[in-house]
Amino acid sequence: MSETASTMLTLGTKAPDFSLPDVSTGDTVSLADFDDSRALLVIFMCNHCPYVKNIKEALVEFANDYDEEDLGIVAISSNEVENYPDDSPEKMAEDAERFGYPFPYLFDETQEVAHAYKAACTPDFFLFDEERELVYRGQFDDSRPGNDKPVTGKDLREAVDMVLEDGSIVEEQVPSMGCNIKWKKGNEPAYFG
Repeated sequence: MSETASTMLTLGTKAPDFSLPDVSTGDTVSLADFDDSRALLVIFMCNHCPYVKNIKEALVEFANDYDEEDLGIVAISSNEVENYPDDSPEKMAEDAERFGYPFPYLFDETQEVAHAYKAACTPDFFLFDEERELVYRGQFDDSRPGNDKPVTGKDLREAVDMVLEDGSIVEEQVPSMGCNIKWKKGNEPAYFG
């Protein structure tokens, strides 16, 4: 299991547009669907990654905790599925149902959206403010598979609370760590190690 860090996209970057299928409903979900939210969290994740599995239940709890808040949440899987069939749209839909994802789970088959966000790992978190400018890109918390630290979502919760409260930004942001996104052959981005 090799660790890959988030690229730490420049704060202030505008949220790249996306328009992708939700594996559970078949509906197309786009950036504009979150226009009514004061903040938007875009999560790059997948089914099989041990780092995602480590936080999956806490991530659902996190999303449910912010259900009454003005936070839009969307998860995107960009992994190629020929060599990683557990990340196929069908398996994604099963995972979403099994864990009760309270957010859309989208499939980025072309990997164009992952490229646009400079996503590198799963999980990779991007939090945008009301103007859809990036205010946080970092870890959920400091728990990792096998390090026995509790999964709390502490870092991400602090970032969300600050942006929702007064639009302020967490000064110290620790990169998210996880498995690298599984790129299609020849589609590896230049920014990726």
